[in-house]
Amino acid sequence: MNKTSDTPVAVSVIGLGLMGRALAGAFLEAGHPTTVWNRTTARADRLVAGGARLAPTVDDALKAGSVAIICVTDYPAVYELLGASAGALHGTMLINLTSGDSAQAREAARWAEERGARYLDGAIMAIPSAIGTAEAVILHSGPQSYFEAHKSTLQALGTVTHLGADHGLAALYDVAGLAMMWSVLNAWLQGTALVGTAGVDATAFAPFARQIAAGVAEWLPGYAEQIARGSYPAEVSALETDVRAMAHLIEESEAVGVNAELPRLIKAMADRSIAAGHGGEQYPVLIEEFGKPGRN
Repeated sequence: MNKTSDTPVAVSVIGLGLMGRALAGAFLEAGHPTTVWNRTTARADRLVAGGARLAPTVDDALKAGSVAIICVTDYPAVYELLGASAGALHGTMLINLTSGDSAQAREAARWAEERGARYLDGAIMAIPSAIGTAEAVILHSGPQSYFEAHKSTLQALGTVTHLGADHGLAALYDVAGLAMMWSVLNAWLQGTALVGTAGVDATAFAPFARQIAAGVAEWLPGYAEQIARGSYPAEVSALETDVRAMAHLIEESEAVGVNAELPRLIKAMADRSIAAGHGGEQYPVLIEEFGKPGRN
C-alpha cells in the first residue's frame, strides 16, 4: 500500500498494447519499480531497457507490485489472464483499466472480490501519448478507501478522479464522454459540409465552430440544474422555437446536397417532445426523450 507520496511504490502492468506500454512507461518515468507482463514478450523490450522487470508469468506479475494494473482488449481477456491466478489475486490491489460497459465492470468487481482481491475499475479518457501528463484523465470507481490509498501512485498516469463506490461509474462516464465527443464532432462535420458547399475551407470554419462549441458548453451547468429540478422554463428559447430552426437546417442541408439524417433525427425527438406537450419548455426537456428506450 502506498503510505507516502514520496515513497516509490512497486507497480505491475499486465497487458502491453499501446496503452499498456504508455502506462508502464509513465510509472517508470515517475520512479516506480515497475514489473510488466505480456503474452508477446517483445513488446516489453523498450520498457525493460528503461528499467522495467519482465515477469515470466501473470502470477509473478501480480505478486511483484503493491498495485497491479491490467489493461487488455476486453473483459473476457481479463478473465482469461487472471482466471488461473486465484491464489495470486488474494490480497492484490487490482485496478482494471480495460474498456467495457458498466455491467461488465460490476461483474468483474464481484469476480475479483470473490477471489480476495481489492478492486477498482477505471476508464482512460486519453490517447497513449498523453499518459503521464495532466491532460490524461483517468477515472476510477469502487471503494474510496482503495483509491485514496493509491492516489499518489496513480497520479503518475495523469489527472486521476474517483467517481464513487459503484464500480460501474467509470465505464458509464466513459461512454457518456464518447457520446459527447462524437456528437460534437458530428455536428462540426455537418456544419463543415454545409459551408463547404459555398467553397469555405474546413480550416476557415473551424475557429467559428470552436467558438460555438465553447459557448454551448457554458449553458451546461444551468441546463443541468433544470434537469435536476425536473423543471424546464423557457428562459432562453422554447422547444417549439428551436424545432423551427431544426427545420431550416434540414431544408438547407437538402437544398445544397448535404446529408440531413442527423438533423432529421434530432428534430424527430423534438417533435415527439412537443407532441407530448413540452413545446413551451426549454431544450433540456429532451432528457425525457433521451431517457427512453431507443426505437428500432
